[in-house]
Amino acid sequence: DEPSLLSRMGRFYVFSMQLAAGCLMALIVTVMVAQVVARYGFDSSLIWAEELCRYLLIWMTFLLLGLAYENGQFVALDVFPLMLSPRWRHALRIVLSLPVLCFLAIMTWYGWDYASRFTNQTIPAMDFIFQNLFGRPAGLSVRLVYVSVSIGCFLLSTHIIVDVIRSVRAFLKNQPDAVPAPDAGEKL
Repeated sequence: DEPSLLSRMGRFYVFSMQLAAGCLMALIVTVMVAQVVARYGFDSSLIWAEELCRYLLIWMTFLLLGLAYENGQFVALDVFPLMLSPRWRHALRIVLSLPVLCFLAIMTWYGWDYASRFTNQTIPAMDFIFQNLFGRPAGLSVRLVYVSVSIGCFLLSTHIIVDVIRSVRAFLKNQPDAVPAPDAGEKL
């Protein structure tokens, strides 16, 4: 049986996020190793290294929020939900998702607004790197860092919306837990 277009898109999304995370982590490790070698091997310092790694780590964190949620890796209090029947566990999941979605919508909206205020401010570390390598600053906006909050919150929202749709279907059909209990750590 051929997987649906939606299923293939989902797998491509997960693969893309994992690939991006792997590349970002490899870049962070490379820059930090270069920083250590420069500092202790050459008694010099890459003054841009920590700033660049901080920005890369911020992006990696926000890109992977949705996958962490999908894999049940968020901290959750599961005593009360586990006392409920599977049907009412679905209902609780739906109800608890609504304020979370409202919060994420606010974070997405205001995160974008906040990021847009920094369009003209450049990333000092990137300017320094480009100035030394190419004789001119990079001119990359700090907005590129701050917009990660909005993008991460939006991606997490889409995961939660899909989870709510699954829970609504399971609740209406009185199905057992198709959605794992909050601590199960299984893929949804």
